[in-house]
Amino acid sequence: MNERVVVVDDDAIILKNANLILSEAGFKVTCLKSGKLLMDYIAVNDVDILLLDIRMPDMDGFDTIYALREWESNNSREAVPVIFLTANEDSDSEAKGLSLGAMDFIKKLFSSEALKIRVRNIIDLKKLQRDLNREVEKKTAELKSLSLHVVHTLAKTIDAKDSYTNGHSERVADYSREIARRYGYDEDRQEEIYMMGLLHDVGKIGIPDAVINKPGKLTDEEFGMIKKHHVTGAEILATVSEMPKLVTGARWHHERYDGRGYPDGLKGEEIPEEARIIAVADAYDAMTSHRSYRDIIPQDHVRSEIEKGMGSQFDEKFARIMLGMIDEDTEYKMHE
Repeated sequence: MNERVVVVDDDAIILKNANLILSEAGFKVTCLKSGKLLMDYIAVNDVDILLLDIRMPDMDGFDTIYALREWESNNSREAVPVIFLTANEDSDSEAKGLSLGAMDFIKKLFSSEALKIRVRNIIDLKKLQRDLNREVEKKTAELKSLSLHVVHTLAKTIDAKDSYTNGHSERVADYSREIARRYGYDEDRQEEIYMMGLLHDVGKIGIPDAVINKPGKLTDEEFGMIKKHHVTGAEILATVSEMPKLVTGARWHHERYDGRGYPDGLKGEEIPEEARIIAVADAYDAMTSHRSYRDIIPQDHVRSEIEKGMGSQFDEKFARIMLGMIDEDTEYKMHE
């Protein structure tokens, strides 16, 4: 495909020469006499590169590139590479043009070969940058997919230690993401809290299976082991520098809104928001899962317990979202 070059200059001779040289080189050339005409043109046409005169009446080259960049930003468009055409060497003008995003300067007494080479080099450079960005995005997506697979596998390993909570981490992650979505988190933050939910119990790796699966009442020493899993999990996840917020869910999902939780006794807004969301999701799943000493708790009782915990165990706004989810689940499908 012929690359699309737009030349903007109020000098008809410059337009004619640039058009002749670039057309012969195989470019598709459009010539315009003002910055205003360029803005009208670019609104409905794609452009691969722009040659722009600095000195023009009404809108000069600087006004034009500023308007162009603002339009591109407002319309989520990729920045068109700009070469300024200048009649003389002016270091101040060059510095200003570069600061506004120009990629090169060409004196108006250009040779045909120099013009063709510079235009071709910049177009090829932009193409290389686009290809590189696509490759980076592709590899990032692959790494994200791989990371998610690793996290899922780790979550399943954690849940496998407890014979009575199969799939607990996945459900807590799902409930947390849905609460976050309803609260207004964007997609990136929803995925972030989903990952936190998957790994909120990672510290249980360090607890003996006999303690986790004990059917009777735990001793004080055994309960102390359980309470330590928050700190252990946070220490494990603190090594994942790429996702520092993973620590949040692991360490603070058993804090209470009234300050009577653990491990740090945080209260109210002191508790990170994501941990307050996970706390509701975690409590809900604990009540709607089988235990060695009981079956799944009836839905109306679960709802009553969530409601009762508003303002004490739970942040009220997230508990209310959970209540809405319960009320919509008329067939009681949200359980293990």
